[in-house]
Amino acid sequence: MSLGNVDTSLNPFFKALSLFRQRRWDPCIDILTDLLEKNPRDQACWFLKCRALTCKQWMDDVEIDEEGIADILMDENAVAQAPRPGTSLNRPLTKQDAAGAPSQVVRPVSASGRPLTGFARPGTNRPTTSSQGRDITTAMQGNRPGTSRPLTSMGRLVRLGTASMQHQDGGEFVRLETLDLVKYAQRPAIAKALCDYMLYYARNPRKALELASEATRVVDFKDWWWKARLGKAYYQLGLLRDSEKQFKSSMKDEEMIATHLELCKVYLRLDQPNSALDQYGRAGEKFPGDTHILVGLARTYDMLNALLRGVQFYKRVLQYDTVNAEAIACLASHHFYTDQPELALRFYRRLLQNGVSNAELWNNMGLCCFYSGQYDLTLSCFERALMLADDNNMADVWYNIGQVAIGVGDLGLAFQAFKIAVSVDPNHAESYSNLGVLELRKGNVEQAQAHFHTAMRLGPHLFEPAFNGGLLAFKLGEFQESFELANKALGAYPDHIESKELIKQLKAHFSSL
Repeated sequence: MSLGNVDTSLNPFFKALSLFRQRRWDPCIDILTDLLEKNPRDQACWFLKCRALTCKQWMDDVEIDEEGIADILMDENAVAQAPRPGTSLNRPLTKQDAAGAPSQVVRPVSASGRPLTGFARPGTNRPTTSSQGRDITTAMQGNRPGTSRPLTSMGRLVRLGTASMQHQDGGEFVRLETLDLVKYAQRPAIAKALCDYMLYYARNPRKALELASEATRVVDFKDWWWKARLGKAYYQLGLLRDSEKQFKSSMKDEEMIATHLELCKVYLRLDQPNSALDQYGRAGEKFPGDTHILVGLARTYDMLNALLRGVQFYKRVLQYDTVNAEAIACLASHHFYTDQPELALRFYRRLLQNGVSNAELWNNMGLCCFYSGQYDLTLSCFERALMLADDNNMADVWYNIGQVAIGVGDLGLAFQAFKIAVSVDPNHAESYSNLGVLELRKGNVEQAQAHFHTAMRLGPHLFEPAFNGGLLAFKLGEFQESFELANKALGAYPDHIESKELIKQLKAHFSSL
């Protein structure tokens, strides 16, 4: 039988559908764009292109995201000015509540005053909304002068949306301002695709809110999906209480894991960690064994300084998901700071076996090898860390090399390492503090004082430079300055015994005058 007049080429729409299933978004979008140029009213092509554009720009926004400058400075959601310990992320649990966990002398804290967890997450290294000392001067500071700027309010979302629209030859795919949302709300499949397009691609939560409101009215307020999208739109617009109401209403119709996680994110942004913990607990009863819920519980306990309770949940995560990088890294960090470097090394080796290879991992392995006595492996790990490091983490690697050098008694290498650290990152407060101690050993008192003051200016959350400066001032006879610096050290770490002893000696001296 002859096939001379039969078209044997593959149907372009079927090919685009196949590419969509393979998650090859760009060639799929190109084919659909050509088809829509030939027939702009082809609903199947329009729907598939809408979904492809959304999937291409989709990101997991269940994770709590960074707060921008506007979120920090113009926040009106402060619940209490003086919350009790353990009820606010700005005031985590006290030493008695966190009994058994390593102290601040052993485990460093981030700029927001929380212990470092071993895993970098959005929102963990910046002070939370309404925390002390947040004003226009501190909010506008980036990590490194001249090379970075702070995140603006919704800046990441807006930049992604505008950059992605430049790829459209004919301009914007859907002109949202001209759409009749009431008409689209009558057609659930197209309306849902369009709503996700507005949220994830066009980054227009206001239009998504209008569409979701109309669609919810059409289904007589009984569709959990639309209520969840209303909550998401309210959250992106900063209307957190309205977002909370929508998520709760959505869960009355249908309980979904993502909705529980979104509601917990709202509570954390409202600085209500106990409400978030209660919600995580209810979600865990409904969906036992879900790792997202267990990780959320562990993170919240970490934020509240209840580190040992967080460790319990990280261990439960590994029972269900043995390759969860966050749980492995946090457990490794916990074992390292509780003086078990051998156990920490096993966890870091597990991460290495899972395919993770970056400067931070090799740096941590180097420290574990050093403190567990495997000196032959220490320098090779740090060499690998330096090979993989960039400007963002190079200073930390050199700082740790300096710590190792101090441990083996090579103060010359330590001095050079700290000097390199501050040359890479001029804002590295810990290196300035250690440089001050080394300069003091050389007898350079003025240089040591300058380094201590620089460290205090760059790292107000650190107690070491304040105590070192106060002790130096005490030995130099500058008792008033020593008293001020010792109190500053106690403000950063209220349980520091040496600072209390220094203040006790100063008070005895003042009373004798």
